[in-house]
Amino acid sequence: MKILGVETSCDETSAAVIDGNQVLANVISSQEIHNQFGGVVPELASRAHIRLIIPIVEKALEQADLTLDGIDGFAVTYGPGLVGALLVGLNFVKGLALATDKPFVGVNHMEGHIYGNILSQEQIQFPIVFLIVSGGHTQLVLMEDHLKYRIIGQTRDDAVGEAFDKGAKLLGLGYPGGPLIDRLAREGDDSYYRFPRAMLKDNPFDFSYSGLKTALLVFLQKLSEKEKEEHLKDICASYQKAAVEPLIIKTINAAKEFGARQVAIAGGVAANSLLRTWLKQACDENGFAFYLPEFAYCTDNAAMIARAGLEYLRRGQKSPLTLNAYPALKLAGKIGATQ
Repeated sequence: MKILGVETSCDETSAAVIDGNQVLANVISSQEIHNQFGGVVPELASRAHIRLIIPIVEKALEQADLTLDGIDGFAVTYGPGLVGALLVGLNFVKGLALATDKPFVGVNHMEGHIYGNILSQEQIQFPIVFLIVSGGHTQLVLMEDHLKYRIIGQTRDDAVGEAFDKGAKLLGLGYPGGPLIDRLAREGDDSYYRFPRAMLKDNPFDFSYSGLKTALLVFLQKLSEKEKEEHLKDICASYQKAAVEPLIIKTINAAKEFGARQVAIAGGVAANSLLRTWLKQACDENGFAFYLPEFAYCTDNAAMIARAGLEYLRRGQKSPLTLNAYPALKLAGKIGATQ
């Protein structure tokens, strides 16, 4: 099946065409206007999606050398995300489905990130423990089969991606903060300062990052501007280490606890070099297969949405035209997505 996917959950407007696991086109337009604000402005994001969605979809079809007649079905993100941004993509795809009399399916954005990793694999085995890490989510998910998920751990407060973004802001860096901290940390001493790691006794697979951000703020208040400048790379390395270590420990422990021999990462923070390196080493040491996504499918993109949608559509499942956007959609317990 050839699937046209659309992703507009935040500040990337993306359209992709896939044929099975083969990506024929994956067009992404990132909205640079948000950089000056140090974060995404929802209203500006929605307006940009409205301007961009038609040319982006047209470009994806052109790159795939197809017209809408050659598309078998559509997939679109319907949550979680910014409600205005989600509605742009969802309503556009509803229009395409109605005009072409072809099925469409709403896809959970986090489910899309999972299938972004699967897109990179020639073959997979279940069950898989997925570590989903992004600006808005930090979750451990047991994937028992295609489209079957069980959340076994999640953040109690802030996501790890947000911790990177806020940490970068405190350090006077730009946005998004994760790639900037990652780059500087490669040349720093990660033993310069020990930031706290949250280990929660009542659920060993849950995460917390609000304390880490506060610890960085308090630490920086004690330093002079000269000390901050001289040790910027060391601070980045120490901060990144504190953010990544709990992810490694809890992911490996979860795989052992639930009898999974496969471990995978997904989401924007899956591009972090320290996380990728350390988690692979930990998997090798413990005899786990490690599924690592290509960089192109870590951040928000429509190819991952199309791949998840393919699993529904090939089973004959589709969404009704009454499907709404759900900004706080959970991975487990989908709300009326398919029928």
